[in-house]
Amino acid sequence: MTDKPRTAMEYRSHHVELVRRTCLTLATRLGDLLDEMVIVGGLVPSLLIDQENLPVGTSSHVGTMDLDVGLALALLEQERYHQFSGRLRAAGFAPDRTLDGRLTRQRWRGSGPGSVTVDFLIPPSSDLDQPGRLRDLEPDFAAIIAPGLRLAFQDFRRIRIDGKTILGENASREIRVCGPGAFVILKALAFEGRGENKDAYDLFYVIRNFGDGVSEVAEALIPLMQDAEGLRAMGVLKRDFLDHNALGPRRVAEFIHGRPDAGTQADVVGFIRMLLDRAGC
Repeated sequence: MTDKPRTAMEYRSHHVELVRRTCLTLATRLGDLLDEMVIVGGLVPSLLIDQENLPVGTSSHVGTMDLDVGLALALLEQERYHQFSGRLRAAGFAPDRTLDGRLTRQRWRGSGPGSVTVDFLIPPSSDLDQPGRLRDLEPDFAAIIAPGLRLAFQDFRRIRIDGKTILGENASREIRVCGPGAFVILKALAFEGRGENKDAYDLFYVIRNFGDGVSEVAEALIPLMQDAEGLRAMGVLKRDFLDHNALGPRRVAEFIHGRPDAGTQADVVGFIRMLLDRAGC
């Protein structure tokens, strides 16, 4: 997988719309399997935060280049992944390929021009599962083992998506979307693992703009902080986001402006500190 673009200016609205259409397409195909998946990753902020009714002065979220889908362990226990992959294939999705032609079993792509990739993730099923490794489901279908993902099945919101599928069909479906508390944890862990500008930006965008304020994010976060991954994520925030020139604030500024920016960095520190205070960290 290629690295994400490093700055906001590299994201295009038409590509974000394709990701949204891909999400809606999956929702129309998976039917009774929808509760075995949750949307995570870069599409989440624009689903949790109504982009059509932002307060004056609030910028729209830049979106994402791909779709991240978390799979429930129940798919393993009940072997329903055969149904899941079968419906994906019937909808024209298939494993993607690297530039040198190798299959990427954890990343599938729809058919047709302008298709986007879908990455599949799954929680660890035991302490022996190594983060970032693949969980084989079928010979050409796998999911990335993602610590903390189970929290997205605990803290989620049911969001209705209206619009068009990738075939241009009008559709409306309700899907599970990672909630703000679990999103903060997953993005903090992702930032710890790869240090990408986009992860820092996504995390900050949700904390700053979700609901009626930071207290609502903290309310969703508090029940998750008893989890080992939740505690680890809070440690990442304390280490990397509370100093004006620390990695987190700097990389948010670099993503938005392409350079350091004192005002943005101060905002990041202020909002992260407020979140930690209200969550009792």
